[in-house]
Amino acid sequence: MTVANKTEVPEISVVIPSYNCKGCLEELCARLDRVLAGLVSTFEIVIVDDRSPDNSWPLVEWLSERHSSVRGIRLSRNFGQHIAITAGIKGARGNYVVLMDCDLQDPPERIPDLYAKVKEGYDLVLARRVERAHSGFRVIAAKAYFGLLSKLTGESVDGSYGTFSILSRRVADGYLQFTERDRHFLFIIRWMGFNCGTIEYSHAERHAGKSSYNLRRLIRHAFDGMFFQTSVFLTWIVKAGIFCTAASFVSGIYFIYRYLVASALPGWTSLAVAVLFSTGLILASVGAVGMYVSRIFEAAKGRPLYLVDRECGCSEGEFE
Repeated sequence: MTVANKTEVPEISVVIPSYNCKGCLEELCARLDRVLAGLVSTFEIVIVDDRSPDNSWPLVEWLSERHSSVRGIRLSRNFGQHIAITAGIKGARGNYVVLMDCDLQDPPERIPDLYAKVKEGYDLVLARRVERAHSGFRVIAAKAYFGLLSKLTGESVDGSYGTFSILSRRVADGYLQFTERDRHFLFIIRWMGFNCGTIEYSHAERHAGKSSYNLRRLIRHAFDGMFFQTSVFLTWIVKAGIFCTAASFVSGIYFIYRYLVASALPGWTSLAVAVLFSTGLILASVGAVGMYVSRIFEAAKGRPLYLVDRECGCSEGEFE
């Protein structure tokens, strides 16, 4: 086994955002070490501790001492999975960058398949889950979410893809040019439009612990994905406004006709309903626009995407 030193460019860098995975990291590094040692001559494993509440950083430091291939970065606070992915890609030095979750549901033994596929001439390769180890509720909810997102955006969005993938160096460098804070790895990758290959695999059971994505976090993640990865909602607001204007115009003609012909109106229930509907639509529209404006305000501050607290297994300041 040959591990890339600080000056040598590794063939493969494996980036692992870590949150609440303390019980998985030792087994993950051991399996990665075995797989990569038989695959390429030089490699590295980059673990990004997204300020995990299980105090896994001492374990990351220990792993960097035990495995010379392991490098660690600890963020100053929890910035979220997709920011942690960005920090890992920033620190990765390899000709190819593999992204995977820390819970061993993405089997390290499928990395040779990703590597073989990308060597066929692809710029990146995504892994598609043909079997999922998530609960039935989460699988159904994911299908409903991606189905709704496909309808709203007019583009087919396949929810069976996750972050398990391999990127060429130019795709990794291109990804780092994106500066938005509200980011989703797959949405950015699709937007980039590079030549993409696919492999299929079975999603394994979580090795230890439980997912940090509870119902509240899943809803928030879905909400952010629908709203802030596309401006389609603003288009829908405009369409709804045009529809309500047309409906109000037709209703006005109808009521004028009733007044002139029948000389009496039966009641104002329809008017009250129309007022309540239009008022609710206006408030919802203003709220949606306000949320977009708040994101613009956050972006205008120009704050960094993340801050580094500590590093291990690498030269000082290498991840900054």
